[in-house]
Amino acid sequence: MRRGRLVVALGIAVVALLGYYGVRQYNPIIGENQHIALSPDQEVAIGLQSAPQMAEQFGGLEPDESIQSDVSGVGERVVKQSIAGQTQYEFSFHVLADPQTVNAFALPGGPIFITRGLLERLENEAQLAGVLGHEIGHVVGRHSAEHIAKSQLAQGLITAVGVGTSDDQGRGQRAAQIAAVVAEMVQLKYGRRDEMQADTLGVRLMSEAGYDPRALLEVMRILAESSGPDRQPEFLSSHPDPGNRHALIQHAIEARFPGGVPRDLTLGRSIKVAN
Repeated sequence: MRRGRLVVALGIAVVALLGYYGVRQYNPIIGENQHIALSPDQEVAIGLQSAPQMAEQFGGLEPDESIQSDVSGVGERVVKQSIAGQTQYEFSFHVLADPQTVNAFALPGGPIFITRGLLERLENEAQLAGVLGHEIGHVVGRHSAEHIAKSQLAQGLITAVGVGTSDDQGRGQRAAQIAAVVAEMVQLKYGRRDEMQADTLGVRLMSEAGYDPRALLEVMRILAESSGPDRQPEFLSSHPDPGNRHALIQHAIEARFPGGVPRDLTLGRSIKVAN
């Protein structure tokens, strides 16, 4: 019986591995082949379906239509004047009513959210463009689709471990739990990589839209100040430490503009959102 379980477990693991490594799509924006099974249209459908639920978790949308309009205007400018506008994704920009949480995130396919708590801390349009450009970078980088594929692989391998060791007086359950922890750590590692790639894309997208990318360095300062002394260690966080991201963004700016940032790139208008 044990041998039979091992055969079944091996079959499950092989199917999971083939399902992941056997499917690749080339992403011209990042210049990489990615292990993704979803089409862009499927990503858009997932994002549209998930958006209302995500907004509800943060207290719903900001009721001030003028704030929503201003944020949408900056986001649409970044999309239309950058390479993001050449993709199939349906971008939309939303301010969440939550005044305490300092965050922004993107859903697959284009819905992008920023909390009022973060928006209140920003000083100008360029900083907002940097935040939105970073989130647009997640979408065009297809990071969510990558993570869905990785999650399916991890779940398949966890199931295989559980099946293969299910008769060992509880050791199978412990082994599956260990495998789950390892899978989670792998996902966190890729999460940090995605954040760094999104920062690099953010520099590109905001500057293509005419915004000074050095404003994104100021966003890192704002995030660092908002985190406080009890910030979660970088090793266990899906977001890299803002101090480390500062150096990466500085490098991305220098690589894009080796002769210095052009003078015609702007910080835009000041942002004033009442606390």
